[in-house]
Amino acid sequence: MYIRSLHLGDFRSWRQLDLDLGPGVTVFTGPNGNGKTNIVEAVGYLAHQGSHRVSSDSALVREGCESARLSATAVNHGRELTAHLVLNARGANQAAVNRTQVKNQRGIAGIVRTTLFAPEDLALVRGEPEQRRAFLDQTMIARYPRLAGVRSDYDKALKQRNALLRQGVDDDALVTLDVWDARLAHLGGQIMSARAQLVHDLEPHVRETYARLAPGSRPALISYSTTVDLGEPGDPQLLDPDVAEAVLLEGFARRRDAEIDRGTTLTGPHRDDLQLVLGTQPAKGFASHGESWSFALTLRLAAHRMHRADGTEPVVILDDVFAELDRARRRALVDLAGEAEQVLITAAVGDDIPEDLRSVAAVHTVSVRDTDGGRISELDSDSRE
Repeated sequence: MYIRSLHLGDFRSWRQLDLDLGPGVTVFTGPNGNGKTNIVEAVGYLAHQGSHRVSSDSALVREGCESARLSATAVNHGRELTAHLVLNARGANQAAVNRTQVKNQRGIAGIVRTTLFAPEDLALVRGEPEQRRAFLDQTMIARYPRLAGVRSDYDKALKQRNALLRQGVDDDALVTLDVWDARLAHLGGQIMSARAQLVHDLEPHVRETYARLAPGSRPALISYSTTVDLGEPGDPQLLDPDVAEAVLLEGFARRRDAEIDRGTTLTGPHRDDLQLVLGTQPAKGFASHGESWSFALTLRLAAHRMHRADGTEPVVILDDVFAELDRARRRALVDLAGEAEQVLITAAVGDDIPEDLRSVAAVHTVSVRDTDGGRISELDSDSRE
């Protein structure tokens, strides 16, 4: 897959951007704050239905505007589709595929697919389980787009169940709690099953990618840690959604008294984690700075390799990552990223990009200009170093 064209209107610092792209490597350079990351953030939003930098869509709309417009035409195995999205500062967003409006923005899921690595991804190793769950779900939805709706419905059901637990559960409310247990187990079983399958399939790619990115380092291992026992992850029987649903229902029953006492749901995929191990030690707390960066980058690149093995070729986005890597890891990253059909890279300093990569890349310089409507980003003429 590659993005053939990208159009932005009133998105962050961009009043307007009309950009033609092609397969291979494209580099966006310019000082920090000029708007480089805003370009790849827009591509990532179309792919993942959200920003990797902020949780609120209103922050993505240019100051003083009511809405932002994003459009990208993706070419996948020779087939072209265009995803259009209007982000509203207030109210629901609007989406369309080609010229046909869809019910909601989930209707454009799967048209644009990306594997995005950004400085914030260091939290995958050093941060809390929430960041790792987000990585799992982002990768899961890219692989199984229909689960975007399942994940959204799970969050809504979880909110309702927690509200019921907080208000106190009497005999009448127990019947309602049983209903929410069944709903949450049905949705959560699908999520946990998909995550378990995902980690099972991702693990060999993690081992191989980390060994290439950090040769001589300890081996990298991953596993899925849940609040219930799904059995051995290699057993296909226990990855079945119906099995996971039944196990979750048993978990709700077993911990019901504790959940009523605490007023919150203690069992389910919202409390699971992705365990990261280097050698025999947890990566969090034991990995060096360089090892942490390499592991975080490995997770993204391994996900890309897994998707490619599935027959899908996501666009690789590397947002300001070369500055944090030593020469050997930069070289290894170039080799790994070069396997993708399209790579989009941002860098504050062009010299951060290895010379052999710059020699084959389309390079765009991003600048900013002060106007009566505020500072806006502009794209200078293409160049090739």
